[in-house]
Amino acid sequence: MISVGIEAINAFGGMAYLDVMELANHRDLDAPRFKNLLMKEKAVALPYEDPVTCAVNAAKPIIDSLSESEKNRIELVITCSESGIDFGKSMSTYIHHYLGLNRNCRLFELKQACYSGTAGLQMAVNFILSQTSPGAKALVIASDISRFLVAEGGDALTEDWSYAEPSGGAGAVAVLVSEQPYVFQVDVGANGYYGFEVMDTCRPIPDSEAGNTDLSLMSYLDCCEQTFLEYQKKVAGVDYRNTFNYLSFHTPFGGMVKGAHRTMMRKMARAKPDEIEADFEMRVMPGVIYCQRVGNIMGATVLLSLASTIDKGNFDTPKRIGCFSYGSGCCSEFYSGVVTKQGQERLRRFNIEKELNERYQLSMEEYEHLLLESGTVKFGTRNVKLDLGLIPGALDKSRGKQRLVLEEIREFHREYRWI
Repeated sequence: MISVGIEAINAFGGMAYLDVMELANHRDLDAPRFKNLLMKEKAVALPYEDPVTCAVNAAKPIIDSLSESEKNRIELVITCSESGIDFGKSMSTYIHHYLGLNRNCRLFELKQACYSGTAGLQMAVNFILSQTSPGAKALVIASDISRFLVAEGGDALTEDWSYAEPSGGAGAVAVLVSEQPYVFQVDVGANGYYGFEVMDTCRPIPDSEAGNTDLSLMSYLDCCEQTFLEYQKKVAGVDYRNTFNYLSFHTPFGGMVKGAHRTMMRKMARAKPDEIEADFEMRVMPGVIYCQRVGNIMGATVLLSLASTIDKGNFDTPKRIGCFSYGSGCCSEFYSGVVTKQGQERLRRFNIEKELNERYQLSMEEYEHLLLESGTVKFGTRNVKLDLGLIPGALDKSRGKQRLVLEEIREFHREYRWI
């Protein structure tokens, strides 16, 4: 069997962010409850940022690193998102165009809540394994944003907005999948998947979510256990505590991941509290670091956790990472792969942490102003010219980085430009 996996991976955490402690103080949130989120920063989508710009800005450094012949072997572009901008036209068409890819390419979009990124990755892996086009590559981009729309009178449209707000992020993760799994070699056939109908969270309207927080947590915990048990059926001798050097989780917020890992360690390893805490810091926390700085980017979040794990882990020798992906509604999967020192070095070429450090920090006044402007590009907008000078500092911080921004929507068609 051929090797397959991630040849390159890069993340984009937006052009601007907000310190969530400042937000918590401003909203007068309950301190212990807020602390349990384990959040530090949240990426905030500017009006001229959308899932297309985030996707292109995540993928462009990968594309620019390829030779022309390598670039031309990309025969599949899958966009994974629950933040789609059109019921029919795929975002992949815009992304394909602005990345300048070969037209001999399949372009489409996937939606399955936060599971979509894993769905795209697994579809790409199986496309490569099929060998219907030997040597081909697939570009998978999970891109999602949270815009907290404000209704007339200033009321939020999201239930329990106060605690959803600090963890809702914006950004994208792009992965190039091929027969050269330099960064993450997939354990082929080592997959445990589990799904059923549950109304935990949903998007009944395109720009706002609804749901039951407690039910979502219970569903997440159930799926984490069941996917691992299904994985065990596929791979003999698997042990939750000892088989995986690191674990990357779908991370709506760090506290949920910590709770899930605690539950798994109790059930699968009969571990004591102090052992669980130490294990969380060693095997799980490396994957939480970038998620703490971006927030929940839905389908991209487990891939952001994977990128964080690879960047922050110790790979002096090859290490196996177990990945848990969950999407409300629901579908979930546990899968794994191996990372080497060389793979870590390849990921670090894209300077994900440096890019996060160089984002523009919003003041609360600027953030509140953005909330009022968030409906400017809501789903279904027919015509609008974006004010790129709305937050001057954010644009200035991005100059020279070749960022794609949304300039105008004209008769529903989105027009972008590079800055």
